[in-house]
Amino acid sequence: MAELDVTAVHKSFGLVRALRGVDLTVRSGTLTAVLGPSGSGKTTLLRCIAGFEPVDAGEIRLDGHQIAVPGRTVPPERRRIAVVPQEGGLFPHLTVRGNVAYGLDRRSRRGGRTEAVLALVGLAGFENRIPHHLSGGQQQRVALARALAPHPPVVLLDEPFSTLDAGLRAEVRQDVRGALRADGATAVLVTHDQAEALSIADEIAVMHDGRIVQSGPPDLVYGAPADPWVAGFVGEAVWLPAEMTGDRADTPLGPVPVVSTGHRPPRTARQVLLRPEQIEVVAPIAAAAVTATVVHRDFQGHDALLTLRLADGTPVLARVFDPASHHHVVGREVGLRVHGAARAFPVPPGTPQ
Repeated sequence: MAELDVTAVHKSFGLVRALRGVDLTVRSGTLTAVLGPSGSGKTTLLRCIAGFEPVDAGEIRLDGHQIAVPGRTVPPERRRIAVVPQEGGLFPHLTVRGNVAYGLDRRSRRGGRTEAVLALVGLAGFENRIPHHLSGGQQQRVALARALAPHPPVVLLDEPFSTLDAGLRAEVRQDVRGALRADGATAVLVTHDQAEALSIADEIAVMHDGRIVQSGPPDLVYGAPADPWVAGFVGEAVWLPAEMTGDRADTPLGPVPVVSTGHRPPRTARQVLLRPEQIEVVAPIAAAAVTATVVHRDFQGHDALLTLRLADGTPVLARVFDPASHHHVVGREVGLRVHGAARAFPVPPGTPQ
């Protein structure tokens, strides 16, 4: 295990500034998900950590030892940082045992490390299989076993679940998380999948335009986003116009208690954020309910996301956990009630008052 520290790192490719002063700390034995849209710089950050790209400014330290500064970088093979790519990168002509043991010395091979890491990822007994005889999820497990085999200080995972179907993806990522934790590995997962990051990471670092704009535990990033962009990227957001009165906002859904990113809700706030699961759908005659019309229902199996329209035209999202209810039919009038507090944000510069 080792702690990874990235400090004020910049990286450009010609006129394109891929990284703009990135700061990131990954504590020993934890998994941090670097989450961001395409082009945000997350893959460039991974390549700089791995040693595939030199940094233009800043530094990277591994367990306190400097491994990258401008003009001086430790080669990738000397960093002993393991990378699990999207496609797994297995050698097709080698068995599972041969792939996993590829980077091990003779002593480690004889010591049973290959069998130990295969058991760790749930593939005990698969040693003599050839990669093309394995499913996609099994191949990703082999790739992880190969990465873990030499006890690397850090494991980098570059969107390793993106090629798997949805059902298998959820299963494999939980198995991978369990294997990393069982081996005590320090890991960085690069992903654009919010559900993936929220479900398995100890910490999330949200990237946008070459910068990390917020980092912290998943529940904090989701529940207390640093700005409207993070709020909209990490989960669905319900934005309501609001007039502030102390610690309360008057909204189209009625008065709502408010918290903010500062010590008190900003007086300049003109909009508040709710999450869809905070909005309860009830009968339109229910007490303290605001009437809305169901415009669309996105059925997701265990729940459904409803798009609704208030009488004044304000759009609202609500997540319901009884998706088969007759109250959720498109075109039907329902009642809405808010649970919990909203988050208020100051008016962006230049916004008309």
